[in-house]
Amino acid sequence: MRIVILNFLSLDGVYQGPGSPDEDRSEGFNRGGWFVPFADAALEATVEQWAQSATGFLFGRRTYEEFSSVWPTITDVSDTNAARLNTLPKYVVATSPINTTWGPVTVLDKNVEDAVAALKQNEGGELQIHGSGHLGRSMIAANLVDELRIAIAPVIVGQGRRLFGETTASLGFDLVYQERTSTGLIMCRMERSGHAEVGTYVRGQTNRQDR
Repeated sequence: MRIVILNFLSLDGVYQGPGSPDEDRSEGFNRGGWFVPFADAALEATVEQWAQSATGFLFGRRTYEEFSSVWPTITDVSDTNAARLNTLPKYVVATSPINTTWGPVTVLDKNVEDAVAALKQNEGGELQIHGSGHLGRSMIAANLVDELRIAIAPVIVGQGRRLFGETTASLGFDLVYQERTSTGLIMCRMERSGHAEVGTYVRGQTNRQDR
């Protein structure tokens, strides 16, 4: 099974509060809604396509609780994204009791990295992490993420939680898809390629061999 992160980021890697000023004011964050000016139909179409391959979802506690208050109320049978979120298996990282009525739910309350590594041994399928930046960052640090699907907004937020942080692993990715929307969003997919490559730059030459 593959682990895929799907997230909206600013140029400085912030994922906190993209959708409205009051979406997430934790830790004094007061710049929410920074992604909204760039959202358009092209974004929605691409994200819908990216989400189609999900066979389950991996959530942090905060995102699960936020999603569970909204998505069950969307019952339009033509909304395939809502249908997936409302019916597919959900794995939630939580160390204290949560309301699991938005199921089916499996709570991962200890040894999370080992539990996700065990899930990855299952044949086929794709667990997607939507939002849940803290969880996504920990999965990247544990070298468990197979693909990033990122919409990058041309804005520097300047404060807030960021997806990428320090990790003990040196990680390389291949860009397998990119698209620029009319509003300036950069939509890209990057698959893990192993360790990050290094080299010494010599003008007019390159140490990187074509694959």
